[in-house]
Amino acid sequence: MSEQRAIALQLCPFSAHLESELAHRFEVIRWFELPVPAQQQMLEQRAAAVRAVVTGGHIGCPNELMAALPALGIIAINGVGVDKVDLSLARARGVRVVRTPGVLAEDVADLAVGLVIGVLRAIPAADAFVRRGEWGQRSWPLARKVSGRRFGILGLGEIGSAIARRLAPFGPVAYSGPRRKSVPYPFHAGVVDLARASDVLVICCPANESTHHLVGASVIDALGPQGYLVNVARGSIVDELALTAALATGKLQGAALDVFEDEPYVPEALRASERVVLTPHIASATVEVRAQMADLILRNLDAFMRGEPLTAPVI
Repeated sequence: MSEQRAIALQLCPFSAHLESELAHRFEVIRWFELPVPAQQQMLEQRAAAVRAVVTGGHIGCPNELMAALPALGIIAINGVGVDKVDLSLARARGVRVVRTPGVLAEDVADLAVGLVIGVLRAIPAADAFVRRGEWGQRSWPLARKVSGRRFGILGLGEIGSAIARRLAPFGPVAYSGPRRKSVPYPFHAGVVDLARASDVLVICCPANESTHHLVGASVIDALGPQGYLVNVARGSIVDELALTAALATGKLQGAALDVFEDEPYVPEALRASERVVLTPHIASATVEVRAQMADLILRNLDAFMRGEPLTAPVI
């Protein structure tokens, strides 16, 4: 009789490469495709065979699922955010947590700069204007200049640093974070102070209890009616009600958002606003980076199953 293969629960879709390689290593159960009764039946019958949960940073691993898997040994996150995993619970249960740092910062930074240019120059709206056949029928309104703007970076980690390097040729860069760093950019201890000194505020800090709704009405008011907000971090960092109100009343000039509080739900007020550029959480969504992320996930899963050291584990 052949030895039973370990089970990996897959909590969201991945690239064809990653899914294929997972299937070579584990019996993969596509958890996100199972109706609730089938999920419960699977836990009742096979929970003890589940050794790995493979998930996305926007989903993580719910506490009730982690608690229901007695043999769970590793949670592998295809992303860098760990805010959707209870690290204290994982540590208490001896569950390792890994993610994919060091491979996606450049592509996230590229998208952030694209969003900055896109929202200030109204590129998506201009594209729609041409596609609707309105060019020649009416004048296109003037947009806003990018060069010479003051850029505030909220969170000068790996991603924030990559964004700062790209934006510095356009205009002066400042930053805020938990501590001052040895960088050639002015530091602001408070987010309101950073917003007040910025024309464009780019959010790239981690999502956690201390940053939940960190960017609310006071920060948006400080950014001002000529200011722009760009978010490539997590939707929970921004108070969406305060943001939509500011856009509707002209207290903020515009916003470009890759992430939202309740993905994939995007409030109608944001979808309808001509002041907003929207993308569907695609900052790391390139063929090249997703391949690198997949390879790092697979290396860590292989190392875990062989009892070898993991690459850059969270815990």
